Parts: sequence; C-alpha cells; structure tokens
Amino acid sequence: MSRRTGKPSYTKASTGQRLSVNTIVFAMLLPVVLAGFIGAGIAYAVVGPSDTEVAVNELREAEARRDNEQIGQLTAAARTTRDELGPVLSEMDTALKGGQPAPADKIAGWRQTMRKAVERHAESPSGSTATNVARGGLRAAVDGLATALDTYALVGTLPTGSQRAVIDLAQRQRTAAGTAWSIAAAQLDQINIDAGHGHQHVYLETEAGSGAFTSDGSPEGTTK
Repeated sequence: MSRRTGKPSYTKASTGQRLSVNTIVFAMLLPVVLAGFIGAGIAYAVVGPSDTEVAVNELREAEARRDNEQIGQLTAAARTTRDELGPVLSEMDTALKGGQPAPADKIAGWRQTMRKAVERHAESPSGSTATNVARGGLRAAVDGLATALDTYALVGTLPTGSQRAVIDLAQRQRTAAGTAWSIAAAQLDQINIDAGHGHQHVYLETEAGSGAFTSDGSPEGTTK
C-alpha cells in the first residue's frame, strides 16, 4: 500500500529561490518608482499648471465674478419692484375683497406701475443655473401679477351679474402670482447667501394660508 510522501527537496529549494529573486527585484525597483513620483511632483511644482488648467481656472473665476455681479443687480431690481408694487397690490387686494370694480383712473395708475415692473424684469442675461432660476421666477411672477390686474380691469366693462366670477378669477391669479414671487424670493435669498452677501429678503406681502413662502426672520446680510 502506497503512502504519502513530502515534496522533493529540490522543489522546496526552487520556491525559496524564486521568492528571494522577487524580493531583490522589488527592492531594486521600489526606489526607482518612488523617485519617479517625487520627480513628477517636483516638476509640477516648478513648472506649474498647464496652459489649459490656467485657462479653465481663469474662466471659472470670470464666471464667478459675473454671477456675483448679476446677483447684486437682480436683488436690487427685485427690491425696487417690491417697493413699487407693494402699495399697488395692497390697494388691489382691498378692491378685490370688496367685490366691486375699481375706478378707471385707479386702474390706470396701477397699470403704469405694473408696466414698469414687467419691463424691469424682461431682460434675461445668462448666468449660473441658480441665478437663472431666481430671475425667471421673478419675471414669471411679475407677468402673473400683471395678468391678474388686466383681468380685474375687465370687471368694470361687464354687466353686474357677470362681475363676481371675473373678480374671483383675478383674485386666484393674484394669489398664484404672489406665491410664485415668494418662491423666487426664497431662491434669491439662497443665492445671495451662497455668494457671500448673506440673507436678502425681498418678499411681497401675502395672505396667510396662501401657501406662499415668507422670510425666515434672519437679519439682513447674515449668513446663518
């Protein structure tokens, strides 16, 4: 009956020899590899970034400066619109709640102020995505407010029995536009914080329960 035997001694010797050779080769190559990495690092530090890297960095810096400037301009425009439309919307809201058409001269004055706001927000310079969202939201909100005013202006031309439905429609349009403004104002606040300007609250007055965003109460210019 055959029995198991160990591996021949010459096999063990060959394995040991291979390990020794591999160890020697690794030890010889390691300094060369490390020297290559170190040399590449030193070369980069001496030579500096490539022309492409420099161009990309300059482009990013230019875009950041442009976006920062656009944020400031957009915020200033939004403040002007809020300050000018505030009294108009307050009077309009009172008239809508009264359920009666407003005098023609009053409507004309409101429209003049609203037209300026629409023109102010009509421009759409390209900026970062976040800034474009705020800009587009403010523009859409102002257009919506103008539409609500136009709808309300029609009330005076309708028979008494048909006025209530149109007044209700104008009220819904005004509420929706006010909510849209509040969402855009929240975005405007956020991009100002991201740009290092701190909180900038440019909200219109809205009715409780309308679903509109409101100021978080943080002091103007703070980052928390």
